[in-house]
Parts: sequence; structure tokens; C-alpha cells
Amino acid sequence: MNTQEEETLRWQLRGLRRDAEPQADLWPGIAARIAAMPQEAALPGKSRTWRIAPWAMAASVLLAVGMVWQMMPAPQQVPTGNPLIRQQAVAMALDYERAFAHLQQGRPQQGGIQPEMQGAFGELDRSAAQILTAIDRDPDASFLLEQLRRTYARRLQLTQRAIMT
Repeated sequence: MNTQEEETLRWQLRGLRRDAEPQADLWPGIAARIAAMPQEAALPGKSRTWRIAPWAMAASVLLAVGMVWQMMPAPQQVPTGNPLIRQQAVAMALDYERAFAHLQQGRPQQGGIQPEMQGAFGELDRSAAQILTAIDRDPDASFLLEQLRRTYARRLQLTQRAIMT
């Protein structure tokens, strides 16, 4: 842009500005409305702080009660499931232990169980322990009882196979 165009633009911008005077003075009306508003009488010892104090104290008490409530330990949950499933699982575990002990007694004295069988035994025993834990967590899960039965059956079959070899 050259100086001639800038000068022309400035004159055009000055021509746009026009001050407009209000038709009437507004301040006297504003002052009258402010004066007409009810003023709170300043009572001795009755300030705004004292009007808010009960609410602040109530909020503080509520906050303290909430914090104490959150810090309290949770009540112990009593399993409300089917105790029969847990009893059957325990009985099945005891039957398994007896059968396993019986198989171990009838085993001829050999060099021990093969190492590849040891891993399988351990895995099946861990599976049975996990299933028992799951039954403790969800006593109504009857499908876990069948899973436990199959796990014990596999463990006994593997034990019999290990004894026979």
C-alpha cells in the first residue's frame, strides 16, 4: 500500500466515527432506583458472617461425618450361596485324597515318578486348588463342581498310568 492510499483510508475511517449524545441523562434514574432499594439495617453484632455461620458449621459436620464413614472398614460379607456345593466339593477332595493315598500304597517301589509326569501332576493340583477357591468366591456356581470332578478324575488316571509304568 502506498502513502496516498493509506491517507485516503484514514480519512474514510475518521468519517465513520460519529459520537451520539444520549437523548436524556440516565444517571438520575439509576440513582433513584438505587436509593429505592431496601437497605439492610446494620444491627450490632449481626453481620453477614453470622448469617452464613450455621450453614458453614453444618457443611463442616457433614464433611467430618463423610470422612469418618469413608475410613471405616467394610463389613465382612458372609457368603449367602448354596453351602451344599461347597460341602460336595470338600467331600470330593477328601475322596480324591483317599484314592490317591490308596494308589500310592499299592505302588511298587521304583525310582520315582517321571519328571514329565511331575509337571502334569502339579498343573492338575493347581487347577483343583483354583476351582476350590472359585467355589469359595461363588458358592452358587454348580458348574465348578463338575469341573472339579473332571480335574480329580484326570489326576487319578494320570496317577494310575504312572504307577503302571
